[in-house]
Amino acid sequence: MALKSTIFKATLSIADIDHSYYADHALTLARHPSETDERMMVRLAALALNAHALQDVCQGDGTLAFGAGLSDPDDPDVSLTDFTGRKRLWIEVGQPEEKPLTKACSRADAVLVYTFHSAADVWWRGIEARLARLEKLQVWRLPADAAKALAALAERNMQLQATLQEGLLTLSSSQGSAMLEPLRWK
Repeated sequence: MALKSTIFKATLSIADIDHSYYADHALTLARHPSETDERMMVRLAALALNAHALQDVCQGDGTLAFGAGLSDPDDPDVSLTDFTGRKRLWIEVGQPEEKPLTKACSRADAVLVYTFHSAADVWWRGIEARLARLEKLQVWRLPADAAKALAALAERNMQLQATLQEGLLTLSSSQGSAMLEPLRWK
């Protein structure tokens, strides 16, 4: 019998000072049985880092949502879709292969990758030259220790505050806080 995803609920209050975006989001995250709390929370952080695009790109008329994630490799981890059904943002977490990223670039206006594992540097050295031609692609590195700190915030029902200022994301809850400063590789 196949294991089912574990459902997490999160109320995320975002104060993005860098982009003048302030909103509350009620979110449902389905954590695949093979997904770690760390990866799930990086997905949530990626959403928080890009939530301002809901206003900046879609003027508030779009849907910012989690995709099927590990359950469907053809679905983004996080996406922003406008009212016409057009994918404005396609966000992947981890160390994806070249082929799915190329496909994503043909299906969305912008593709962002947030890599966080300690092996990310090795992955990047091996794939950097092949990804250079993808103009729509951005690759961001999250420090491995900060990603681990995010995992400590994971609860089945989360009340989270996300503050973005000068490129630094602080995610906090009653469990503590984690600070991330993404470094852009591409």
